[in-house]
Amino acid sequence: MPPTSFSCSFLTLQPRFNSYVNPIFRSLSFQLSSPLPFNAHFSSIRLRSSLSRPAETDSPTGGRSGALTPAPSVGADVQKIDVNPPKGTRDFPPEDMRLRNWLFNHFKEVSRLYGFEEVDYPVLESEALFTRKAGEEIKDQLYCFEDRGNRRVALRPELTPSLARLVIQKGKSVPLPIKWFTVGQCWRYERMTRGRRREHYQWNMDIIGVPGVMAEAELLSSIVTLFKRIGITESDVGFKVSSRKVLQEVLNCYSVPEHLFGKVCIIIDKIEKIPVDEIKKELKAVGLSQEAVQKLLQVLSVKSLEELEERLGSSGEAIADLKQLFSLAEKIGFAKWLQFDASVVRGLAYYTGIVFEGFDREGKLRAICGGGRYDHLFSTFGADDIAACGFGFGDAVIVELLKEKGLLPELNLNVDDIVCALDEDLQGHAAMVANILREKGHSVELVLESKQLKWVFKRAARVNAERLVLVGNSEWQRGVVGVKILSTAEQYEVKLDDLK
Repeated sequence: MPPTSFSCSFLTLQPRFNSYVNPIFRSLSFQLSSPLPFNAHFSSIRLRSSLSRPAETDSPTGGRSGALTPAPSVGADVQKIDVNPPKGTRDFPPEDMRLRNWLFNHFKEVSRLYGFEEVDYPVLESEALFTRKAGEEIKDQLYCFEDRGNRRVALRPELTPSLARLVIQKGKSVPLPIKWFTVGQCWRYERMTRGRRREHYQWNMDIIGVPGVMAEAELLSSIVTLFKRIGITESDVGFKVSSRKVLQEVLNCYSVPEHLFGKVCIIIDKIEKIPVDEIKKELKAVGLSQEAVQKLLQVLSVKSLEELEERLGSSGEAIADLKQLFSLAEKIGFAKWLQFDASVVRGLAYYTGIVFEGFDREGKLRAICGGGRYDHLFSTFGADDIAACGFGFGDAVIVELLKEKGLLPELNLNVDDIVCALDEDLQGHAAMVANILREKGHSVELVLESKQLKWVFKRAARVNAERLVLVGNSEWQRGVVGVKILSTAEQYEVKLDDLK
C-alpha cells in the first residue's frame, strides 16, 4: 500500500463519525508518511478517549441527542451471554406461538360474539395509576422506575386502571354502556408457582355504565362460552361467587372504619393460602376486635345463600344481588357452573359488589380467572364514578388446565404449497409462481436455494404442505408447471393461467 495522507475518503463516508475524528487530526496537524494500520497504538489511545462519551443525553426539550456509541470489544475473553429469558418470563418459539394464537383467537372470538369492541393501552404507564389504591399488595410487585424525564413509570401489572384512564380521557364522546375487551401483557414481580409467572397475558372484558347484575351475568356467560369452546365442562371448572357487600355488612356491625376495608379484603383473600391463625393475627393487627374477627370468619365460612340469609337477614343489598345473579344464571343456562362461597373477596381494593373466581374442581391450580363490580374506581382518579364490572383471565393457568385434562390441541405448521425450481436459473420463475399462488390466497413456502428433491420432499413433510409445485425447464418453455398432491401422490401439469 503506498504512503497516503489520513485525510482520505474514509473520513467522508460517515459524516457523524467524521465530526469526531476530524477535530482530533486537525489539532495534531499530522499526516502519515508511511504505512500505518488504523488500529495502531496511536489510534487506539486517541480515538478511545473521544469515542467513549455517553451514548445519549437528554436535551432541554425532553428529546435525546445522539452520540456515537463505541462497538463492544471482541476478543478471546468474551463470555457467551445467558440465552435464557429473564426469570419469570417466556420466549414464544413457533410451536408455543401457535398455541398462544389459538387461545387468543378464542378470547377475541368470544368477545366478538358478545358484542365487545377491542382496545389496548400502553404497557408502560404512570406509576401513580397503580399506586392510588393505598395498601394494596400490588404496589410491592410493580416493575417501576424513573425515566429520563424524571417521571415515575411502571410496567402495567393489570389492565383495569388503564381502562379507567381511557374512559375518563374519552369522557362523554363515548356513549354508555361501554363494552370493551383487550388481550394484553402484564408484569408483576411476585413469587412464581405453577401457572404464575412474572409476566403473563390477560384477557379482560369490561362493561361500563350498567349498574344492574345483568352485567355480571353477561360476563360470566362469556367465560362459560370460552370454556365450552375449548373443551372445558362444568365438571372441570366452577365459579365461586360472593359479594363485597357481605364483608361490608359484617364490618359495619362492629363499627370497623371504612378505610380499613381494603386491608381486610387483602387479608381475607389469603384464606386458602395461609393458616387460619395467621389470618386472625393479621386481622387483629389492622385493628379488628376479637369479636369482630370471630364473627367475620364465621360468615366467611358460609357456602350457601340460604345460610347467609339466616345470618345476615334478607333485607341487605348483598343477598338481593346474589339471588338475582343465581336466578339469571338459571335462566341463561350456566347455573351448574356457579357456587356461593362467602370467602371470595378478591385481593384488589377497588371491588364494591359481586365478585367471582374461576377454579378447577380438583383444586390443583390457582384461580383461572376472576372479576367483579368496581363502581367506585373512577373517583380514585379524580373523576365521577360510573357503574362498572369486568374480569381478568390469564393465559398461564388455563394452559396448565388444558394440559392436565389432555385437551391441548395439536397445532402444526401447515402451508398449502411448496414451490421449487428444478434448475438454479429458474428460481426467479419459481418466485413468480409462488406469488401467483399467494395472490390467490394460498400459503406458500418457496425453496430459496438450489436443493435436491429428496430435501424438498422432507421439507414438504415438515411444513405439512398439501402440494408440491415444480418449475422445470422443459415445462416452463411449454407454459406449464408440475403439481404433485402429496397426500395421494397424484401428479399432473397445469398451465400458469389455470394455476389455483
